[in-house]
Amino acid sequence: MGDFRVGENDFELDGRPVRLLSGALHYFRVHEEQWGHRLAMLRAMGLNCVETYVPWNLHEPARGVFHDVGALGRFLDAAREAGLWAIVRPGPYICAEWENGGLPHWLTGELGARARTRDPEFLREVGRWFRLLLREVVPRQIDRGGPVLLVQVENEYGSYGSDQVYLRQLAELLRDCGVRVPLFTSDGPEDHMLTGGSVPSVLATVNFGSRARDAFTTLRRHQPRGPLMCMEFWCGWFDHWGADHVVREAGDAAAVLREILECGASVNLYMAHGGTNFGGWAGANRGGELHDGALEPDVTSYDYNAPIDEFGRPTEKFWAFREVLASYADGPLPEVPPAPARLGSPVVARPDQWVPLGEVMSALGGAEGEFGVPPTFEELGVDRGVVRYRIDVPGPRQPYPLRLRGLRDVAVVYVDGVRAGVLTEDEAVLAEPVPGPAALEVWVESLGRVNYGPRVGEAKGITGGVLHERQFLHGVRACGLRLDSFADAAVRDLPWDTASSGAPGLYRGSLEVRGAGDAKLELPGWTRGFVWVNGFNLGRYWAAGPQTSLYVPGPVLREGVNEVWVLELEGVGASDGLKLNPSGA
Repeated sequence: MGDFRVGENDFELDGRPVRLLSGALHYFRVHEEQWGHRLAMLRAMGLNCVETYVPWNLHEPARGVFHDVGALGRFLDAAREAGLWAIVRPGPYICAEWENGGLPHWLTGELGARARTRDPEFLREVGRWFRLLLREVVPRQIDRGGPVLLVQVENEYGSYGSDQVYLRQLAELLRDCGVRVPLFTSDGPEDHMLTGGSVPSVLATVNFGSRARDAFTTLRRHQPRGPLMCMEFWCGWFDHWGADHVVREAGDAAAVLREILECGASVNLYMAHGGTNFGGWAGANRGGELHDGALEPDVTSYDYNAPIDEFGRPTEKFWAFREVLASYADGPLPEVPPAPARLGSPVVARPDQWVPLGEVMSALGGAEGEFGVPPTFEELGVDRGVVRYRIDVPGPRQPYPLRLRGLRDVAVVYVDGVRAGVLTEDEAVLAEPVPGPAALEVWVESLGRVNYGPRVGEAKGITGGVLHERQFLHGVRACGLRLDSFADAAVRDLPWDTASSGAPGLYRGSLEVRGAGDAKLELPGWTRGFVWVNGFNLGRYWAAGPQTSLYVPGPVLREGVNEVWVLELEGVGASDGLKLNPSGA
């Protein structure tokens, strides 16, 4: 039990000043059996608090269909057992390099730009969700003996909008649901972001990666009193497919951490431990200064170049931060816990069974419907996965260019059953003109919905129609295949055959494991798709790099035979098998 307050200059716990030394660790990016280890690593680094977002779309993948909302409560209990306080950031929007910024696709697909505003329909859905979710938070507040000290209102709203009515209504909703600990907002340290994202009587905090004194000076112009806090100290960064791996030097990051603390501020390391975007939940950004340019999809790993790496190991940055934080600890820091067990020895799997992509769609996908124009993923109820469009080109007619207008994000196109090309948003015209009559089959994959900026919530699929020369092609047959449809029983009943020579489809093989533990899976020769081990979706792989292997948590593996499924969407080149290696090898 405790009384936690926002004081004149400091946070106060039972009347005494307290500094929050927090680290971000998202429960949904770490296997539950590894929460305890990762939380102990935070304590060993010198932190006294953990922060987590809550992704609405993970817990309510379809309206009224809920998935393990109790995970948040179990994580908060684990934090308390580890001796950590907790900061909860329930959104409803979270950014976090997460699919659609955590907002459900079924909601943004309906509301468009009305999301994240005072719109009554949006607020009604948020209210319904919060009244369920906050049952996990309210009884775990610090005044009830739990670890929760702070709860956030929205997230970086000043980077998006200026609807003060919406923010006030959201703060009131949190209070109505029983939140009694202090509320806060977090925004970039710029005037327009703080004026757009702050709420009167609610603590404002700032997010940045450098120039701490300048950031806090800006914050003080808007909030003359109250504790200073950097709610997101960006001590690393995330990677995009097809781009270079991002690294922030440990000494540079440690110097900025020291600067933050010398200002008398509290801090939340973003990220302390990044984890993994299991299940295809990675989001995407838009390039350009105003985040309205080319799509930049995020990789599966959310290692973030954090002080605790994706495998849970201390990095050079961990030791540099531990040295800084030790000066602010009440006593000696805990010992670093032993590393989790690693895979005993390398294993190679050669998938020897296969089901064509079309038959996978027929068995696991939704029913095919006919539409005047291509339906979006949202209209077909697909959050993560692929959509197949089938369109007839009338004839006879001359060969003309074929364009997929508003393609989001990548399409494999077949003309009369022959692969004709792979198209993207930026290259959406087939290289060879198409004569008529012809039968088109177009497989479109979403590479992750945008999680930041003005294009959050944009639709996926063929969003602007199919053009043959200047003529729209109508009469589109479409169906969707969701990643969460790959359940054990359903996959087992597929019409398996001997593996083909690299054609797209679902492949199956086995890994004979001796000494189960943390591992990484490499897929040399494979192009783009998703992998499951024992029914657990490891996430997307893509030969585009920079990520070249997928993290396999030790608890996913078992001694003996382990089943692997690979959904390959483009085709397999020369490959000598799937390679499972010990983590760190």
